[in-house]
Amino acid sequence: MDSKNRPRERLASLVARLGLHRLGDGVRSLVPYAAAGLLLLALQRSPINETLNLLLYDLITSVRQAPPGTDKPITIIGIDESDLATYGFPIDDKVLCEAIDRLNAKGAVAIGLDIYRDQGAGPDQACLRERFRSDPRLVSIFNVAEGIGPVPGTPPDRRAFNDLVVDADGVIRRDLVHVAGQDEATVSLPLRLLEVGKGQRTLRQRLDNGSEPGPWLEPASGGYDHLDAAGFQQMLSFHRLGSFQLWNLQDVLGRRPIPRDQIRGHIVLIGTIARSLRDIFPVPQTRFVLGANQLLVPGVEIHAHRLAALMDRDVAGDPRRLRTLPGWVERAAEVLAVVLGIVLGEAFLLLRRSVIVVGLVAAVMVGGAVLLLYNFLWVGLSMPLTGLIAMAGAAWVRRGASSQKQRQQIERLLGQTTSPAVARQLWNQRDGLLSDGRFEGRQLPVTVLISDTCQFTSVSERLSPGELLGWLNRGMALFVPAITRRGGMVNKFTGDGLLAVFGAPLSSGEEADAKSAIDAALAIQRAVTSLNEELEKEGLPAMKLRIGVHSGAVLAGSMGSSERLEYAVIGDAVNCASRLESLQKDRQTNLCRVLVSSSTVDLLPKGLALEWLDWGELNVKGRTETLRIWELRGGLKRDSALESSLATGP
Repeated sequence: MDSKNRPRERLASLVARLGLHRLGDGVRSLVPYAAAGLLLLALQRSPINETLNLLLYDLITSVRQAPPGTDKPITIIGIDESDLATYGFPIDDKVLCEAIDRLNAKGAVAIGLDIYRDQGAGPDQACLRERFRSDPRLVSIFNVAEGIGPVPGTPPDRRAFNDLVVDADGVIRRDLVHVAGQDEATVSLPLRLLEVGKGQRTLRQRLDNGSEPGPWLEPASGGYDHLDAAGFQQMLSFHRLGSFQLWNLQDVLGRRPIPRDQIRGHIVLIGTIARSLRDIFPVPQTRFVLGANQLLVPGVEIHAHRLAALMDRDVAGDPRRLRTLPGWVERAAEVLAVVLGIVLGEAFLLLRRSVIVVGLVAAVMVGGAVLLLYNFLWVGLSMPLTGLIAMAGAAWVRRGASSQKQRQQIERLLGQTTSPAVARQLWNQRDGLLSDGRFEGRQLPVTVLISDTCQFTSVSERLSPGELLGWLNRGMALFVPAITRRGGMVNKFTGDGLLAVFGAPLSSGEEADAKSAIDAALAIQRAVTSLNEELEKEGLPAMKLRIGVHSGAVLAGSMGSSERLEYAVIGDAVNCASRLESLQKDRQTNLCRVLVSSSTVDLLPKGLALEWLDWGELNVKGRTETLRIWELRGGLKRDSALESSLATGP
């Protein structure tokens, strides 16, 4: 023995004694779990996680019934397109003054002007400034983000910011109720209107001293991830969209009388609802509204929803107040889902049963999260659900990898007695297809393709056995893929030919199987042409084929003894295909003749660009009934000149 090989042998022996190869197998078995873990980490850090949770939140919010806004003492004066046509834009300060005077006369307890008036409009701007300076019921807005101020002269205790909290996808779901530690003027518009309307500040006082109960949003509340939860934020409990009392500016100024009970004792919001002014926003309920005119909600109505939600806070045990779980509970749920995925992926002997159980658990998780959210408890779903499925999938991959060698061995052994396709079918569906280790006989509608090599005897006289086998295999290397890639099964080789079946053991439908067989025949025709060009260059004999194609019923199943089993297809369809292949051998004018019976042609889709030659009704050996036979001459390109010069189908 060569001394150079001894160190290698000693190393192999040492590895075997220490079991290091098993350690390597163990490390490889952890690779799927590591990949799943990286996937979860990437998802947790990506915006996809939050997007999926918010999508579910929007869906449930859309389908959940909300109370009408008419239950609240809130009235909206919406400046619409007809108001703009009547009064122009911007609306003159004098027009707004008249509207405010009329609302005051009808008994409004607070009026919020959700229109920027840091700069006046019209010749009489003093009237509006005087009213906001002296009228204790008027609230003027300013905008922190855009640096827009209130109506000049408005006292600090009647100023309010109208900034809205918009999520990253542009949807309004949250409400910034209050920011503690600010000056007297920095109060949200709904909170300021509530204070002016009620004449007391108890809610703000409770917020400032931390005694007002939540739930207030945190950075990881519900389905959010790394949320900027500054201030006192809550999920906005919407009332039914478009359900608040709504009148336009012309109504206030006398076009039609507004019932006094819709103003007296109400908080009134004046703002724009005209779509042309683009003060409109998407909310959860609008995410699933399709069409060119997508439903969007005016900003003044959103402030009305915010105000109504603050009014509901005074209701003891308000059931519509959305709650969330603490962040540590959410993280614990994610870890539990990961562990559960590993357990369920590994615990069951049958992989199919494991998949079913994991699917059921995932369905329960989704259903539970939906039910909780419908009842105003929001639990983040995407990470636990993904953790369950990812880890279960990693377990399935690990199990599949560990059994792959055994499966390949079985397929290889079975492939020596039958086709590899049948071997895979036996492995994948052995419980349902096998009885006592055999395929049970079944009658199946199939399309049979049989080929044979022409003048094989004369070719064999010119070539040595090795050359002859190589010559045949060059053809089979092209013909077999042409069949298998189109869903066919090469059932057996018949010396210098083959028998292929489309539709057994699995079928795509009789019509699809017939078309696949014709496609395979065309592919073989093309392959024979290119192959013979190569054979001619090499000085080898040309290869010519005859093919018969017929559709019908066959009996398919295991045939043979315990020593040798073969997946066999027998019946009239096989016999007819064989007779077509051998019919009138002297009537061949091309390298690959394909004869197709009408039983196959009738199954083909209409309008296929194929060239046919009608052989008419002929008797075939072994049948009393005649067969209508067509010769497939090739495929046609969609060209009008070509189609006019050739027959275009039976």
